[in-house]
Amino acid sequence: QVQLEERGGGLVQTGGSLRLSCVVSGRTFATTAVAWFRQALGKDREFVAGINYSGGITPYADSVKNRFTIYRDNAENTVHMQMNSLKPEDTAVYYCAARPMEPTRTSTSYTNWGQGTQVTVSS
Repeated sequence: QVQLEERGGGLVQTGGSLRLSCVVSGRTFATTAVAWFRQALGKDREFVAGINYSGGITPYADSVKNRFTIYRDNAENTVHMQMNSLKPEDTAVYYCAARPMEPTRTSTSYTNWGQGTQVTVSS
């Protein structure tokens, strides 16, 4: 059974940084793509960033490009997302999701999800 565990959420001031981590278990990490989605209160879940099985393809949402960096640590079966220059509009519950090989921007293409971690950016 595939399990995803998010770590690293919290409260930060505008302009600050956080690193989220997604630990993957129950499937071969080397053939797993991982994506981060987020859902703000009253809004739909949206794609934030993804990384393919090799780490060579990393799509980002326009709203986070050049501020967020996604990367993988194959030795730890973990995908990290470094979030810099955080803004109040980044406030949301962040979820990681997994699927085989390549990420997509569509939440319905993922069958494995973590429980989510809250990120709050104060102004």
